[in-house]
Amino acid sequence: MPLVSHKGTLAIAAVIDIAIYSATGPVSAKALATRHKLPPRHLEVVLQALVRDGILKGIRGPRGGYEIAREQAKITAKDILNSVGRIEEADELPEAELIGAVVQPSLAIAERCFSAALREINVADLVRQALHARGHGLHSFDTHHEADITEAREHVR
Repeated sequence: MPLVSHKGTLAIAAVIDIAIYSATGPVSAKALATRHKLPPRHLEVVLQALVRDGILKGIRGPRGGYEIAREQAKITAKDILNSVGRIEEADELPEAELIGAVVQPSLAIAERCFSAALREINVADLVRQALHARGHGLHSFDTHHEADITEAREHVR
């Protein structure tokens, strides 16, 4: 069972992608969707939540798109997942005694540990890993010019 939802995983990937490619200008939702092989409508809600929470900056206009809103090293995976978590629907749990007395407290401990680990993962580190992986065969990043990648590397140093 994955601890991070598909939407959460997509949000982290989108922020990394935007961090890499926005060095030369805003990244369009269409370009992002193409790189991740998704219809743009799957990304819109996620991108809007990330803008609302100050992780991304939305730029309007024909050359608009998205940029990172603050220093990459200060954006954590936890920040991104919290942003996306607010848009995902949470089902109400039944008010059973076992759930309230045992299950929820036990899961709360696991969630605190997971949250602590997520706070240690920041976008700058993920960008470095993505750029390193690109150098070792991550082909989805090969759709842009080498100058864009070089500029992104300089930005995270």
